[in-house]
Amino acid sequence: MDYHRRIEELHLTIKKFFLAKESSLANIIEEISRRLRQGRKILVFGNGGSAAQAQHFAAELVNRFLYDRTPIAAISLTTDTSALTSIANDSTFDDVFSRQLEALSREGDVALGLSTSGNSPNVIKAIECAKERGLMTVVLTGEGGGRVGSLADFCCDVPSTHTPLIQEVHLLLLHLLAEEIERSLIPSGGTI
Repeated sequence: MDYHRRIEELHLTIKKFFLAKESSLANIIEEISRRLRQGRKILVFGNGGSAAQAQHFAAELVNRFLYDRTPIAAISLTTDTSALTSIANDSTFDDVFSRQLEALSREGDVALGLSTSGNSPNVIKAIECAKERGLMTVVLTGEGGGRVGSLADFCCDVPSTHTPLIQEVHLLLLHLLAEEIERSLIPSGGTI
């Protein structure tokens, strides 16, 4: 196995992403931080590996990332198995995130969707719902953004079509978001 090739591919993909999207990422961090200071929250969601990353990101904000501090309002829409399965069973799997957004979001909140393809029907429907409800919409996708990329206020599309590589960069982006949001809201490491 050629680990060096994979490491170099990841390095080049990260470099290419930041050459194209660094200022957009800074704008996302600034706007999310502003909304959180106003008492809004982040609702994050995705499928499969992206669901796991959504949960991971929400936990970093609610608990802590780099230091002890007051909690930051974040909810992963991938964790309530009763809601997910009842919505999927009684309606359609396409509604599992949008239905929860209808119940839990308020105007001004942030909807953060993860989809490596950018074409996950339930992520698309959730972003459409979020826009209708007046939420800031951000998506992390693969190359080109897929269908959801053109719907969101901000699209961070990783310049790759290789799912594992896209997810590796998404994890880096989520860690950077958590770090910079934490630093922006609580520069001294204390309370908001």
